[in-house]
Amino acid sequence: MSTSPSLVIVGAGPRGTGFLERLAANLPELYGDEPLDVHLVDPHPPGPGRIWRTAQSPLLWMNSQAEDVTMFTDESVDLEGPVRPGPTLAEWAGIDGRTFPTRPQQGAYLRWVYERARTALPATVTVHEHRTTALRISGPRDGRQRVWLEGSAVPLLADLVVLTVGHLDAEPDPEQRRLAGFAERHGLVHLPPDFTADTDLTALPAGEPVLVRGFGLAFVDLMVLLTEGRGGRYEGEGDELVYVPSGKEPVLHVGSRRGVPYHSKIGYVLDGERPPLPRFFGTEQTDALLRRTGSIDFRRDVWPLIDKELGWAHYHRLFSTHPERTALAWSDFEKAYEEAPPRGAELAALVAAAVPDPADRLDLDALDHPLDGIRYDSAEALQEGLRDYITQDVTRRHDPAHSSDAAVFAGLLSVYGQLLRLGKRLDPGGWWHGFFSYLASGPPGPRLRQLLALSRAGVVRFLGPQVTVEADEDRGLFRAGSAALPGEWTEARALVEARIPDPTLELSGSPLLRALYEEGTRATAGGLLVVDPVDGRILEHDGRPHPRRFALGPHTTARTGSAFTRPRTGGVAFGQNDVTARTALAFLHDRECRLPAPLSA
Repeated sequence: MSTSPSLVIVGAGPRGTGFLERLAANLPELYGDEPLDVHLVDPHPPGPGRIWRTAQSPLLWMNSQAEDVTMFTDESVDLEGPVRPGPTLAEWAGIDGRTFPTRPQQGAYLRWVYERARTALPATVTVHEHRTTALRISGPRDGRQRVWLEGSAVPLLADLVVLTVGHLDAEPDPEQRRLAGFAERHGLVHLPPDFTADTDLTALPAGEPVLVRGFGLAFVDLMVLLTEGRGGRYEGEGDELVYVPSGKEPVLHVGSRRGVPYHSKIGYVLDGERPPLPRFFGTEQTDALLRRTGSIDFRRDVWPLIDKELGWAHYHRLFSTHPERTALAWSDFEKAYEEAPPRGAELAALVAAAVPDPADRLDLDALDHPLDGIRYDSAEALQEGLRDYITQDVTRRHDPAHSSDAAVFAGLLSVYGQLLRLGKRLDPGGWWHGFFSYLASGPPGPRLRQLLALSRAGVVRFLGPQVTVEADEDRGLFRAGSAALPGEWTEARALVEARIPDPTLELSGSPLLRALYEEGTRATAGGLLVVDPVDGRILEHDGRPHPRRFALGPHTTARTGSAFTRPRTGGVAFGQNDVTARTALAFLHDRECRLPAPLSA
């Protein structure tokens, strides 16, 4: 068995690949030409991993345009290590940068990035790929770790372990277990939260109603696979798009808390003057929060700062680019905005006086509850109302006259960077991450036009907001109702939970993460793995960073807001990868960690 220093990376998808790229970039400076064993543990192909594997339907698209996807650092990223530029997906694939690539195309790009990172490692580094699952980690704080693998009685010895496991399955929570039991008793279909591309949809029969709870990106995948995926097709384009059914589609009755799909991707380039960020939620404000001795509450202490920061981005863009739609000099507005308390009557009055058209004002509460208080006389009126809403959203998000929306997107990215600094002191919770995705990570405009066509064809029916789902024991059916149609219910023999599982340690589908949770590794109330926001070291139950265990990705308190990085936007995930890689290499360079420990469980 090799006595060389050993690094085990659990998870070889995009995050593990990004970490490997930073390891290769920093290795000459911090480690030299000494031997090193790097073990990659993942049952799925290195590079694309599970989510972006090339063996999936080409009907499924990325949620980003090809020119907005890169796996490489540039001068905008805050790095101690060297910048190693590389092509965007569009440049690598030779495709139109404004197109939305298929997921197999992205998988091929990620595989190439992985191979390039591996090739960049010197000959003294040996990479071992283990196509299996990591079960648990054992070992003393001050000694080599043991990573136990499925199908092997002998663990991998590791001087350091880095968890980059990405998005994972989850065990069902009590509500899902209750619904699954109901479905089993009555011979119904219940599909719990899952990655839609991996879900067996054959149990959903043609022509039958299906209740769908969730209106985000998992729903979009479901919509595609149950329509085009079953032989349907589209004719025409734009507002004239028509769906021609194959006859194999079920009828999807979809609703959610908001009752509307995520906002369309912005369909133009933000040119001209950009808002200077951060302004009201930056280092000064996060430092002040970190100096507090008490707890930090997201809604009380942080959300007002975020609200004011996003408003700043919005109004800076509006005044600089569309001054004819304002009624106050920018200098006067800027001074008054700066002095006004966040989310108060003074700020609201200032905005109302300075921005005459309500459509030009930013109201985050209204955005989060777009259908609150709206009631419809009939189900058909609800269908028409939702089609009008979606049409207006697609139109606005493709109209540069509303480029303040794109400025808010830039503000959201800035905000995420500051939330990462709060790290172990604050878990924003599921609402914040959902709200971010709703505003900033919605579907491509063409997908929403397809949704409208499916609605007109009767293949998709809208349930509305504040959807409740009941298990009717007497009738042996699922039924769903909405605040928009009080007293009316839709019944079905099938229920699909169209969302990905929450990244909680307690219910994680990863036996390794569950083992860490059961051993007392520190977790937030929302179930995230608590890590040091500086270098990603895992915090133990007593708050101490583990010297030999790191974690990066969506299962941690340092998770970033998007799956991939746009070029020249700072690349927070790249910066995290760089710091963790440099910390790991500096540790491995210490001769003390090279002394082999005796094998024991």
